[in-house]
Amino acid sequence: MAGAASVRAITWVTRLVGLAAVASVLFPVARRGLRSHVAEWLGLPQDATTAAAVVLLVTGVLLVLLAAGLRRRKRRAWQLAVLSSALLVVSHVGAGHVFGAGLVSVLLLAGLLVTRRYFVGEPDPVTGRWRAVRVFLQLALAGLVINVVLLSMAPATTLAPLDFGGRVAHAALALVGVSGPAEFRAGWLDELTSSVGLLFGLGAVLLAAYFLLRSAEPDPELSDEEADRLRALVEEHGERDSLGYFALRRDKFVVFSRSGKAAVTYRVIAGAAVCSADPLGDPEAWPGAIEEYLEVCRRHGWVPAAMGCSQLGATVWARFGLDVLEIGDEAVVEVDTFTLAGRVMRGVRQAVSRTKRAGYQVRVRLAEQLSAPELAELEALAANWRGTDTERGFSMALGRMGDPGSVLVTAEQDGRVRGLLQFVPWGSHGLSMDVMRRDRTADNGVNELMISELLLRAGEHGIRQISLNFAAFRAVLEQGRRIGAGPVARMSAKVLGWASRWIQIETLYRFNAKFQPTWVPRYLAYPGVRELPRVGVAVFEAEGLGGRPPRLLRMLRR
Repeated sequence: MAGAASVRAITWVTRLVGLAAVASVLFPVARRGLRSHVAEWLGLPQDATTAAAVVLLVTGVLLVLLAAGLRRRKRRAWQLAVLSSALLVVSHVGAGHVFGAGLVSVLLLAGLLVTRRYFVGEPDPVTGRWRAVRVFLQLALAGLVINVVLLSMAPATTLAPLDFGGRVAHAALALVGVSGPAEFRAGWLDELTSSVGLLFGLGAVLLAAYFLLRSAEPDPELSDEEADRLRALVEEHGERDSLGYFALRRDKFVVFSRSGKAAVTYRVIAGAAVCSADPLGDPEAWPGAIEEYLEVCRRHGWVPAAMGCSQLGATVWARFGLDVLEIGDEAVVEVDTFTLAGRVMRGVRQAVSRTKRAGYQVRVRLAEQLSAPELAELEALAANWRGTDTERGFSMALGRMGDPGSVLVTAEQDGRVRGLLQFVPWGSHGLSMDVMRRDRTADNGVNELMISELLLRAGEHGIRQISLNFAAFRAVLEQGRRIGAGPVARMSAKVLGWASRWIQIETLYRFNAKFQPTWVPRYLAYPGVRELPRVGVAVFEAEGLGGRPPRLLRMLRR
């Protein structure tokens, strides 16, 4: 990408200059050798030097925050960085050190102006664009009011008489670290009002900057027209990819190729635009849809990534300069060859026999065959059995029940539903698992019973293959458990086994393996190692497996 080296250089220089500015205030010893007498030459009062130090501190922190936006080529971050670096130059003069840190600030300003053409990222399309202004005004007003109240309630022994206008002026100046007209007779009150002013002044600037620069996440939702166009692509080309139907989730954005024969669906999380599985439509038109998607990412400064690609999809993404990482395997069972007979199927066969003896019966129905009350009951049961606050899944889950053409499998005991599976269409002759839930008090083996019964009956309805759960890092687990595996492979398998305490990794792989599936590899496409942490956070959050703490996000939004 053009100017990538220049953008990286400016990003790091901005970050370093910001840290240097903070250090020049917090560690005055470090700047004594560079200190000049410009402040004295200009006749600046002591208050101006103090205010300059406060501005230096705020601007330094702001530049560190802006570096993340500059790395994403955000136009707004560049504009604020230019303003901040100019302010930094003036502040260094006021603080009395032109050379060293001051000279570097001048060089940063020049570098930003020279590289202006590379920062083209538009602001993220979000609601609440005035939130930063509101936060700034709220905190500044709070600091002003608190200091006015302190000055108004101060006894005559601590503060000389001061009219209301003087108290307001002193409180306002305290927000920027400048002494006002108040004459204190007690040092503690002077320090208290100064501390309150600086605390709320710095907080107003920095929190407003956070809301102005944060990686905002627009609320995605497909329009009815977009959903109809995607459904048409799935119906025409859905036979190729078992995960294609999951692109019909409504909580996604979509971009179409100019021909309209292909589309890419995605969601924006933590500054990354995460696609789900392969593009939809004609594979020959995929490059056109990917180009449109990458243009959207470039325009907004988002990091592109694709989760759950097939081998063909990963190959196409790699042509556009993205790295590819194998993240696991999809378990696909051929209906014609499935049987419960044989030694390898002994575990499943025993589980099925045990649950049947306990009185479980399986029903397999199309979603259209269920009445509205029956479907509502199953939705309530699925939500109650979920076990997490949010629905998990993004690239391999639909996020809703009862879509036309989906198949619902229930296990009932004494008239009560104790287990539930939902499968969505995979072309005309396949199904993909979407939901697998069971009552926590149900007998072990209920899931094996439902899956095996579906596999045994599916051929009667023209179904040839069924995609079961996705097994993350299956190859790593398998290699690490082999005799003679190397230390790296064994350690990787142990780490995944440890992580399985919180995320079903090894247990899901072992469950899928019971049905003797064909393992189909799936891949993650991402721009490079530098962006992998951001992409990882976005993917984990999209799949409902972790990411940023929800409570922290809600607190920051408030």
